[in-house]
Amino acid sequence: MADAVIVDAVRSPVGRGKPGGALSEIHPVELLAQVLTGLFERNPAVDPGAVDDVLIGCVSQAAEQAGCPGRFAWLAAGFPEHVPSATIDRRCGSSQQAAHFGAQAIIAGAYDIAVVGGIESMSRVPMGSARMGKDPHGPSVQQRYAPGLVAQGISAELIAARWKFDRETLDAYAARSHQRAAEAVDRGAFGNEIVPVRTPAGDAPIEADETIRPGTTVEALAKLRSSFHSAELAERYPQIGWHVTAGNSSQLSDGASAALIMSEAKANELGLEPLARFHSFAVVGDDPLMMLTGPIPATDRIVQRSGVGLDEIGHFEVNEAFASVALAWQHETGVDDARLNPLGGAIALGHPLGASGTRLMATMVHGLVTSGHRYGLQVMCEGGGMANATLIENLRTA
Repeated sequence: MADAVIVDAVRSPVGRGKPGGALSEIHPVELLAQVLTGLFERNPAVDPGAVDDVLIGCVSQAAEQAGCPGRFAWLAAGFPEHVPSATIDRRCGSSQQAAHFGAQAIIAGAYDIAVVGGIESMSRVPMGSARMGKDPHGPSVQQRYAPGLVAQGISAELIAARWKFDRETLDAYAARSHQRAAEAVDRGAFGNEIVPVRTPAGDAPIEADETIRPGTTVEALAKLRSSFHSAELAERYPQIGWHVTAGNSSQLSDGASAALIMSEAKANELGLEPLARFHSFAVVGDDPLMMLTGPIPATDRIVQRSGVGLDEIGHFEVNEAFASVALAWQHETGVDDARLNPLGGAIALGHPLGASGTRLMATMVHGLVTSGHRYGLQVMCEGGGMANATLIENLRTA
């Protein structure tokens, strides 16, 4: 079997996912096209026409994201028509799953080169657009999990209640995410992963994340109200403390990300020095009511499959859908603070759903190269109670 290696991984800056956000005037296809263009401009030895497939994650496949966005972004970038694309939906882990599929095809010998990535413009295609007001679960699932499945915010509250996280603990974690991201910006840590993008207005290119709030404090976060409290839910779930707010949750965001992956043999043929290789993969399903606890069993599974212990891994990216998710994962794994989301996470950097998987991967790959750690593990909670885990090995270690 071939080794699948990561030659490069990039992302757009992340904009706030609301009208007036920094990227809100850019059609999602155009946003992804700019990231793809930037990826190949950075890697001129790779012919776009040699790519076997373009695998793109996207969650809200409606409106401007309804038409196989990877295909049209590829064409918008001016790349060859004969290269196909597919759209992948594993909820928040969609582009991480795209990376799995692309790498697994390379390992199996079906592909030599793949582009994997994701797109989500939450300002232009709001979360839930594809539902059109309908129940996506069906009556049998609702009956099995009576009185019914709940929104992710309620699941985050249930996690906080089960692990006994109080409001101050969640807010302190959120403030730390902003602090770490701001410090990363100050030392130029995101410089190797961000591709500047232009808006239709033709202004100066956007080069920095709009979402980071450097001055965030626990005291300021404490003033925010619960985002999900209702009298009906409070009666149904008396154990909930209603500690989840907009401040200790991931931000609605616009963004795109992409990675260039290929077989090690192809990289050698092209004279390229890969950043990392895919070591191991895992996907799991978990309780769909708690929903966001999947990263815990996914971590257990990938450790068992890879034979690499948590103490050997120097960088962990655990998607901060909510502070309670990352904290519960940390409580169960015992991973120390220094290795968990060392450059901040989605609370500060945003969570453009379909793009987040390869956004985390870009941050982790370049972070490993900078730190010199050998292994990095990325885990992502996903709607419906699922999770992806990806273990990569840094190939630039001394």
